[in-house]
Amino acid sequence: MKSITTLLSLSLLLGLAACTQETQNKIGREINNWTGVNGVLEVYAGDKLVRRFIKIDKLTTASGTNSSAERPYRFGYGILDANLNGVVDAGEKKVYFEVSDYSTPYVFFENPS
Repeated sequence: MKSITTLLSLSLLLGLAACTQETQNKIGREINNWTGVNGVLEVYAGDKLVRRFIKIDKLTTASGTNSSAERPYRFGYGILDANLNGVVDAGEKKVYFEVSDYSTPYVFFENPS
C-alpha cells in the first residue's frame, strides 16, 4: 500500500513538472481562487490615484461567451474605497468592476496587512 501511494505521488509530481509554464500558472491561479487573496486594485489618471477597490478575492481575465478567446479587460468584485483611505468605512459597499487592458492604468496587488 505504501509503495502504491509513493508511486502515485511521484507520478503526480512528474506530471506537474512536465506541464508548460502557462499550465502551471493556471493551476496556481485556480488555487488562489479557492483560497482567496486580500487584493487591492488602484486605478490611476496620469500619476493621480482616482479609484481604489479593496478586499478583492480575484481579478479575472474575461473570455468570450461562445469562444475561449480572452477579451481585453479584467473584472472582479471588491469594496469601492470611496475616500481612498485603504479601509472599509461605513457606506462603502462591494461592487463589480471592469478595467481595460488597453486604456486603464492600474496596479493590482495583495494587501500586506
